[in-house]
Amino acid sequence: MRVLSGIQPSGSLHLGNYFGMMKKMIDYQEHQELYCFIANYHAMTSVSDGKALATGTLEAAANFLAMGLDPEKSVFWVQSDIPEVQELTWILSNFTPMGLLERCHSYKDKVAKGIAANHGLFAYPVLMSADILLFQGETVPIGKDQKQHVEVTRDIAIKFNNHYGETFTLPEPEIDAQVATVPGLDGQKMSKSYKNTIDLFLDEKPLRKQIMRIVTDPTPVEDPKDPDSCNVFQIYRLFLDKEQETALRQRYQAGGLGYGEVKQELFETVRDFFAPYTERRKELLADKDGLRKVLADGAQKARYAASKTLRKVRKKTGLIY
Repeated sequence: MRVLSGIQPSGSLHLGNYFGMMKKMIDYQEHQELYCFIANYHAMTSVSDGKALATGTLEAAANFLAMGLDPEKSVFWVQSDIPEVQELTWILSNFTPMGLLERCHSYKDKVAKGIAANHGLFAYPVLMSADILLFQGETVPIGKDQKQHVEVTRDIAIKFNNHYGETFTLPEPEIDAQVATVPGLDGQKMSKSYKNTIDLFLDEKPLRKQIMRIVTDPTPVEDPKDPDSCNVFQIYRLFLDKEQETALRQRYQAGGLGYGEVKQELFETVRDFFAPYTERRKELLADKDGLRKVLADGAQKARYAASKTLRKVRKKTGLIY
């Protein structure tokens, strides 16, 4: 089974990125055919500083590799190193009804949050479709906020296949219910766009400051608390096994547990969990030429797969004459 997903290099990595996609992708490399990319074209919808995008791309590569992605067991590349994706985006645009894009919740949500409306943001799902279909992705691990985009991909692929004959594999979204949407500091989905993240690879002081900002209700310390409505609990449980989660839940329900106490425990857990990855990341970023070599090798493998699909598409659409 071919598994495909990507992550934007727009800013620092946060817990939502790790639990929502990165951890699952790294686990997949042991048993599936993993295609994983850094979506720097997508990042341009929110990052207009060229230097920041270039730096963020190398940092995203270091993040993945530090966390355990093995380029010998997977195909790992940068989106902009595969020009075929832009050609396929244009071809697919001609099979994408305007109404399909106008119904996309992500676009409307981002505009409502104050992100400038432009064609790149509006047509984002078509580029995402090209990313998936170019590599004939079968399974796409995503957060539930991206489910509609995979449905759009399927709609476009079906429309193309019906017109030209079987060409694209229809992808299936895979959503882990427990981490489908990792809550941020305010309880909304953790997102750089919403500035509500808990960032990875931070020094102790700024990490603790972020965690202490998690929004909680005014329930007194001595009273029982509902763990299911608590942002701190929902984040903390991501690090716990079933037995540990049950024990924490009982502490909430018994009363006498202050939110500050749980936040301190969460801070120590996050700090200790990511400490070894932080050191490995520093080593990788100290050798940027080595990082570029890994990405160039991955792009070569990715272009081989992409060229096979695009050759078929170009022939069917008459672009080869």
